[in-house]
Amino acid sequence: MNLLSKWNARSLASQFFLAGGIVSIAAMLAVGMVVTQLIEDAVIHNSAAATALYVDSVVAPILPDMQSEAPLDEASALALDETLGQGALGGRLVSFKLWRRDGTILYSNEKKLVGQTFSVSDKLRRAFAGSLVANYERASDPESVEEASLNKPLMEIYNPVLQPWSGQAVAVLEFYETAEGLEDSLAGARLRSWLAIASVTAIFFLILSILVFRGSRTIEAQRRDLKDRVDDLSQLLGENQGLQHRLQRASQRAAALNETYLRSIGADLHDGPAQHIAYASLRLDSELLVDAATEPEVRDKELAWIRSSLSEAMAEIRNICKGLVLPQIEKASITEIVERVVMAHQQKTESPVETTIDEDGPELAPAVRICIYRFIQEALNNAYRHGGGVQQAVRVVSHNGHVQIEVSDHGDGFDPTEVRPESLGLAGLRERIDSLGGEFQVRTGAGGTSVTMTFQPMEAGE
Repeated sequence: MNLLSKWNARSLASQFFLAGGIVSIAAMLAVGMVVTQLIEDAVIHNSAAATALYVDSVVAPILPDMQSEAPLDEASALALDETLGQGALGGRLVSFKLWRRDGTILYSNEKKLVGQTFSVSDKLRRAFAGSLVANYERASDPESVEEASLNKPLMEIYNPVLQPWSGQAVAVLEFYETAEGLEDSLAGARLRSWLAIASVTAIFFLILSILVFRGSRTIEAQRRDLKDRVDDLSQLLGENQGLQHRLQRASQRAAALNETYLRSIGADLHDGPAQHIAYASLRLDSELLVDAATEPEVRDKELAWIRSSLSEAMAEIRNICKGLVLPQIEKASITEIVERVVMAHQQKTESPVETTIDEDGPELAPAVRICIYRFIQEALNNAYRHGGGVQQAVRVVSHNGHVQIEVSDHGDGFDPTEVRPESLGLAGLRERIDSLGGEFQVRTGAGGTSVTMTFQPMEAGE
């Protein structure tokens, strides 16, 4: 399994180079052996055929009529001895035998073999069937003791002697020749055949390797691209799941905050305007107004108290409504938004606010404008209620699409761990800014409190 894993870990080009190289070498060896053997057989057969034709042309006229298949007479044997023992033919031939079909030697230059009978070999049988048999090897036949003693390869040729009128083989001529130069010819033929096969195999393998390497590079590039895309999609999927969970939490928190806001508004109405109206209602039912004997001055004073309570109730209702309804800021810049909310806070609380604005006029989505207004409004309200409105300041910086707004005061600060979970101020600001993809930070201590929002409007508005 480990080897399989290592093999699969390799590239396709590497796998082809290893497997294809082994297969190509094995195929080259197999084809080379077959082709070399065929070439050797052809070279030996052609050389033997030429020698046999030459010997047959020299010896055939000397041989008597072979119909009787009897050993040669003394005159014919003497003629063969003289012909085969001298001249060019005598220098090439090592031995010469004339065989009968039953394996009897009718003539041999080794006189002791004449008349002896040996088992019929396959080579002799094929020769009597009419085929020329040739082998280039060391002699190993029982009748070839003298040839084997030379201890070197010889050309062994079996040439059938055919009757002219019937074409049947009546005898077989067997002779060994030294075949000088044949070994060099065979070596040259082997070398050329191996070089040719190796060259063709190498060229074929090289062409296939080029094609496979190109295809492998393309596949690897596509595989890397696919892996990068899968990684990107996996990352986007993870981010999407995170955003989905974040959206669910924000929706749940928004629902809870809305309910808390409604309770807060109800509490403000109950504790403020409702109390003044209830007070005025009680005064309307007082005996001073019902009794006709009440003096006009006293009745006017009572009515003045009722008018004052109703006026205070109306003023508080207007203030509550003013805090709920936003001014027209859909097309306002950051500077205009900050100036409006700071002016409204100063008019309401009669406390000064130091304002610093440095912006490059970014394009803001409506949700971002609302977020900026509500952030400054709520932060200033907290600074006034909890920090005493001491040295309130708003600082705005907007460059290259990034917006950072900080609202600070120099009050007593507070302990963040003591903020109640149902508190609307900080929780509402954090949820509103988080829902737009921004960052919300609170820093507080003995030197005062500062709250900061940072976000990129283009991303937040997408």
